[in-house]
Amino acid sequence: MVRILVTIVIYIFTLVGYAQVTNISELNNYEEKTFNIDVVINKVSSDKGKIYFGLYDSQSNFNSRESLKRANVIIKDGSASVTFENLKPGTYVINCFHDANNNGKMDFESNGMPLEDYGMTNNIMSFGPPQFIDGKFELKDKDLTFEIKF
Repeated sequence: MVRILVTIVIYIFTLVGYAQVTNISELNNYEEKTFNIDVVINKVSSDKGKIYFGLYDSQSNFNSRESLKRANVIIKDGSASVTFENLKPGTYVINCFHDANNNGKMDFESNGMPLEDYGMTNNIMSFGPPQFIDGKFELKDKDLTFEIKF
């Protein structure tokens, strides 16, 4: 009788131990997962120049224009697209502009109004410069796709 009881107790401890190891390994796998974000822009006003993209992971980086990742792509038939790869779950913003004159920067009028088209995730356009809070989104557990409109 004691032998059966000891066998049952050992069996239960083995199951509990295995369940805990399985949960920890699943947690580690989740933390290691990365995801991709695809961004497409349609109806660009011309195929001249390039589209510059910036991916930001915090309000402070967005304000200081210190992007986590950058990309610039050519425009073909009024469309441009980019993929940001291997991103950890978190809060992000993507903004972009059409560098129509190909000088590597966004151009402004003397009063501060932009001379070139621009946009950001969530497509919220307000008066004044773009704000992190308007374009932020959560990357959680799957790849995402955004269409940004100018």
